[in-house]
Amino acid sequence: MGTRSEQLFEEAKRYIPGGVNSPVRAFQSIGGTPRFIRSADGARMTDEDGQTYIDYVCSWGPMILGHNHPAVREAVVEAAARGLSYGAATEIEVRMAKLICEMVPSIEMVRMVNSGTEAVMSAIRAARGFTGRDKIVKFNGCYHGHSDGLLVKAGSGVMTAGVPDSSGVPAGCTQDTLTADYNNLDSVAELFRRYPEQIAAVIVEPVAANMGVVVPEKDFLPGLRKLCDEAGSLLIFDEVITGFRLQADGAQGYFGVRPDLTTFGKIIGAGMPVGAYGGRREVMSVVSPLGSVYQAGTLSGNPVAMAAGYTQLSLLRDHPEWYAELHRKASLLFDGLKRLLDTYQVPAVLNTVGSLGSVFFTRETVRDYASAKTSDTQAFGRYANWMFDHGIYVAPSQFEAMFVSMAHTEEDIQQTLDVVEEYLKR
Repeated sequence: MGTRSEQLFEEAKRYIPGGVNSPVRAFQSIGGTPRFIRSADGARMTDEDGQTYIDYVCSWGPMILGHNHPAVREAVVEAAARGLSYGAATEIEVRMAKLICEMVPSIEMVRMVNSGTEAVMSAIRAARGFTGRDKIVKFNGCYHGHSDGLLVKAGSGVMTAGVPDSSGVPAGCTQDTLTADYNNLDSVAELFRRYPEQIAAVIVEPVAANMGVVVPEKDFLPGLRKLCDEAGSLLIFDEVITGFRLQADGAQGYFGVRPDLTTFGKIIGAGMPVGAYGGRREVMSVVSPLGSVYQAGTLSGNPVAMAAGYTQLSLLRDHPEWYAELHRKASLLFDGLKRLLDTYQVPAVLNTVGSLGSVFFTRETVRDYASAKTSDTQAFGRYANWMFDHGIYVAPSQFEAMFVSMAHTEEDIQQTLDVVEEYLKR
């Protein structure tokens, strides 16, 4: 009969493309059957077969306080009791917008949407509307959601799906998308020289986390700010992964570089379907109904999602010391992993920043898309399946990040390191 997850996956494949609603969940790049999750609490998730895992995916980042945090859960229950959706303005969305503007100094106005993909798509439209230019610069291996114009050397699941970009995207949709190399300012400067006064914006993950975690080199983000200023272009930080995770004001505060626009995703809804984009008042003033750049959504500012996000962000604002504790826990895990990789002389490198990290099965320093692609994905698959089989839930792809949450304990981390050591001994 097989496991319950295996049964559900076979049934799902009859009704859902590939049996999943997001490609990485299919476990194609590591082999094996995806675990169908029944519940989650704290640092743990439980699948439909009753197997419990220490979770280092954290719903791809937003569960910074852990799953099912009591305060967040209570806020959701209270909001749901008043109704699930109004399609109208609410007080909680005003409080949420004010909180984001207070926490992130570069943001003077913010618009709520329903996903990171929608946030990025809308921010780019705003940048084009504000500058009157069409071209966008993105970086090879940086993923900004699945809108047509950005599925170019896009990282994330695209890197292991066997589809270099995506079919179904007309050539015209990407003709104004220019690509540069992450951590390579010269490649960006060359695009500005080639297309003078045509580039509306440069969009970047300030910490790349969709080709695995790739940390910006010292001069990279300040250099992008300078190039954009000189060219009259906008700088957009995609902080769907890093926003409110590296610290309260995100990667822009962590690295001291101020973008013109910022995009956020699920973390501002504590895991609920939500996103946002915001930035300088003069830029955001082009957005309808104030300006001529149209963007709308029935579920934008959904009261239940706003209640969840407002509660989580308020806790992070009120407890700045939690970030130091989060980074301490992450250091215990990542320092331990580094020691084990060194001890057992594994051909792998570990990239980390704050509570984000990735193990790459390659001997090369991973600093961009090309070096990330040297990773041995089969070696990662063997490692990942061992982790799943021994109660540790990691990203089922070489090119995704692992996340540490406030809910992880030192015991969880030691148990994780013990499982890794057992694997490396083999």
